[in-house]
Amino acid sequence: MKKFVTGLAAAGAVLLALTGCSAAASGGSGGDKAPEDIIVGFAQVGAESGWRTANTKDVKRAFEDAGIELKFSDAQQKQENQIKAIRSYISQGVDVIAFSPVVESGWDAVLQEAKDAGIPVILTDRAVDSEDESLYMTFLGSDFVEEGKKAGNWLVEEYADSDDPVKIIQLEGTTGAAPAIDRAEGFAEVIKDDSKFEIVASQTGDFTRAGGKQVTEALLKSNPDVDVIYSHNDDMGLGAIEAIEEAGLTPGEDIKIITVDAVKDGMTALAEGKINFIVECNPLLGDQLVDLVKKVVAGEEVEKRVVTEETTFTQEEAKEVLPDRQY
Repeated sequence: MKKFVTGLAAAGAVLLALTGCSAAASGGSGGDKAPEDIIVGFAQVGAESGWRTANTKDVKRAFEDAGIELKFSDAQQKQENQIKAIRSYISQGVDVIAFSPVVESGWDAVLQEAKDAGIPVILTDRAVDSEDESLYMTFLGSDFVEEGKKAGNWLVEEYADSDDPVKIIQLEGTTGAAPAIDRAEGFAEVIKDDSKFEIVASQTGDFTRAGGKQVTEALLKSNPDVDVIYSHNDDMGLGAIEAIEEAGLTPGEDIKIITVDAVKDGMTALAEGKINFIVECNPLLGDQLVDLVKKVVAGEEVEKRVVTEETTFTQEEAKEVLPDRQY
């Protein structure tokens, strides 16, 4: 009898491993849990930009529409605050934890704690660099490397008929953050084969408008003949516009500006010609996140990476879509 029970246990273990996203991996909730009985803990990066504000608003709206309880925390761009929030969600026994990591590294310990507690984790907007992909169920967000490549491709096309040197200032996002790392990588990969392009300065503005202005002010003093500013988000680009104008120059003409996000303020500046090109990064992830939560709780299999669809905008395209822009 003992051997028979042991054999059943072993067979059960094999079956559990083969099923992948099982009920146990979903906090043991199974597929019979109604939306109103699901509790999700969401640890947001902060409110550092218009993009992030739109993202938070959409996530809250989507969970409210779905009737799912959302426990929300704002980490104020500090990793220790997010880790504290995640541990709080673990102790509360939520069904799913979702969060947008402030930086890529340093998550294995707390994610292992969630896994040990049987609580599945969904990464939103930003990824982690953990080698153990079993620590999270899926990643929902943009392909930041591709965004950087789109920015680089526009620059290459813009200067295709010129052999003159093109000096570039790069305004980086938060140091260690996935979008900052990947947007720089994609951009560099595209322009590396043309020697006329040179990134003369690259410094973090921490994804904020104030940071973008402050960094641009300093870098323009040491690089007064710069041709292009590549900003990892709209807010830093908008700060750069202020610095350029205060320096007596015309943004979009004397210095061309490329940004990423396509929030309403950025699109307005693009329509006015102060920004030259914007790569979209869609913050409206709420409905997709709700869908993934429902699937994970039900024990359904989900893709390891769910990439959002995004486009790019020129000045004329911005004018066309701006009146109906949601964020």
